[in-house]
Amino acid sequence: MNDIIYVGKHLRTYNVIKHTHESWELVYCTDGSGRFTFDDGGYLDYKKGELVLIPPETLHENSSERGFMNIHLNIANGTFAYTSPAIIQDDSEKHVYKTFEDVFYFYHSNLNKRQLILSALGNLIANYVLAFRSNKPLSKLVEEIKSDIVKNFPDPEYSLEDFMHSFPFSYDYLRKLFKSELGMTPHSYLVEMRMQTAEQLLVDMKRNEYNISMIAEMCGYEEPLYFSRVFKKHFGCSPSVYLERKAQE
Repeated sequence: MNDIIYVGKHLRTYNVIKHTHESWELVYCTDGSGRFTFDDGGYLDYKKGELVLIPPETLHENSSERGFMNIHLNIANGTFAYTSPAIIQDDSEKHVYKTFEDVFYFYHSNLNKRQLILSALGNLIANYVLAFRSNKPLSKLVEEIKSDIVKNFPDPEYSLEDFMHSFPFSYDYLRKLFKSELGMTPHSYLVEMRMQTAEQLLVDMKRNEYNISMIAEMCGYEEPLYFSRVFKKHFGCSPSVYLERKAQE
């Protein structure tokens, strides 16, 4: 499934004549913008950072006044839940772009058993499409705050407040904007990230020879006692009681 059968790149290009494929075509725009026009009269405007999915046997043309650059690939046996062309927005960390770059490299390399890697990357791309297609696009400010939390939540010295105060907007405005788009405040999102990690680490506590102090630090808490209080507020019981319940289950 999701077998990558061709990978190419367009440098600065202004027009790709009408054509079709027996397989799925996925086009990631790395620079510029353009328009895909389809034989049924429909079209899709795209820009840098967007991925265009084109189903098999779909006649299409790609054009741009200012030019575009892209990485394009063909996937056979694709598991994409689309019957018509669609656009997927990459996230702020450019995970889809990085994967396309990896696909291009390994497809054109002489690495032994490269097909094993390409198979894994094909399935990864399909999963990114599945994960990102239903996501409501976040505003740039909220995406930056969310990304910073995800990068830094394990660091006990991380200051979310300092990061938010680095923006030329009031803290209260950013807090309300974040909550309106993600349903919780930035601080609550930070705690949620840390508690999810704590839960996973506790389950594997004995196997990895962790203790509560070590888990607290890995989740961004210098004080184990404070970590336990936050954990109890979040899960309704202390870490030790949580472990006992898991053992009984």
